[in-house]
Parts: sequence; C-alpha cells; structure tokens
Amino acid sequence: MSQGVQSVGLYVRDQDEALVFYVDKLGFKVHTDVRNGDYRWLTVQHPDQPSFQLGLCKPGPPVMDDATAQALNALVAKGAMPPLVLSVTDCRAACEQMRARGVEFTQEPTDRYGTVDAGFRDPSGNGWKLVQARG
Repeated sequence: MSQGVQSVGLYVRDQDEALVFYVDKLGFKVHTDVRNGDYRWLTVQHPDQPSFQLGLCKPGPPVMDDATAQALNALVAKGAMPPLVLSVTDCRAACEQMRARGVEFTQEPTDRYGTVDAGFRDPSGNGWKLVQARG
C-alpha cells in the first residue's frame, strides 16, 4: 500500500484570483472545487505530480474568526510564510516561460548550492522558490 502526503493547504486572500494564477500562469490543473455554504474546498495539482494536491484556502469562517483571518492574510501578504519549492528541469527556461505568462520574479535565476534557483510570489504574497533539479 502506497502512503504519503496527499495535500497541503496554502492560505490565499482570494480563491478565484489564486485559481487563475496557479492554473493559467503556473500550469497547474484543478483537482477539486466544491462548496458547502460559504466554505469552498479548492485544490490544484501539478500535471507531473497527480498524487499531490495544493489546497488554495481562504482564511475565515467556519475554520477561524474574522480577526484571525485578517491577521493571517496580513502575514501572508508580507511574505512571512515559509517559501514553497517548485522543482523544474531548467530554471532559466522555466523563468522565461513563466515570465511570459505574467509571473513576476522577486529573485532572478542564481547559481547556488550546485544548482540554479529563482524566486517569485503568488498574488496573495506566498513566496516560491523555483529550483532546478540536480541532474
């Protein structure tokens, strides 16, 4: 029996805005988009990693109160959350493709630790590292 991490939640300020970013700009695919009243469970998957889902979660009721949601949104917007890592075959080429789709980079591709990495943020402020897989 196979086991492992199936999904990880990522706080976003607006689920529709995040959906456009992750699907249209990063090339993810929608896995689940269901609603229960005001609550929306929205997950996307990288096309090369179908067993993993990234949950695009909007802070707020019923999971947390409004004051907590506002504080959390402010922290995310400041880039306070740990960066996520997207592995690619060629960092520089992936940067150019993503830049052409409107992704704004916070760090240009840099040779470091025996590989190449770059940085960008999603519209909510979540930081990402684009890291070239060691080959």
